[in-house]
Amino acid sequence: MDIVLSDHVRFEIVRRQLSEEMVRGVAQSPEQTLRLNKKREICQSKYYDSIVDREMLLRVVCEERGNMLFVVTAYKTSKIDKYWIKES
Repeated sequence: MDIVLSDHVRFEIVRRQLSEEMVRGVAQSPEQTLRLNKKREICQSKYYDSIVDREMLLRVVCEERGNMLFVVTAYKTSKIDKYWIKES
């Protein structure tokens, strides 16, 4: 499936000091996927951020559009426990 980045997410990648490669990687192969509604989902994965010297969560908001995955936005957070779904 093709991954297409919105102009907004390209702006946020720079502003939030993310890499396009990481955003594409999480969109393509997330550790977890959370459905928001019929069109949107959040793809998320944990990673170690050497800039802040701690584990972080990268969340990528995507929409399936035909045979492509359209990336709406992306952000990193240290609040892993808030967003990570623990399996029981």
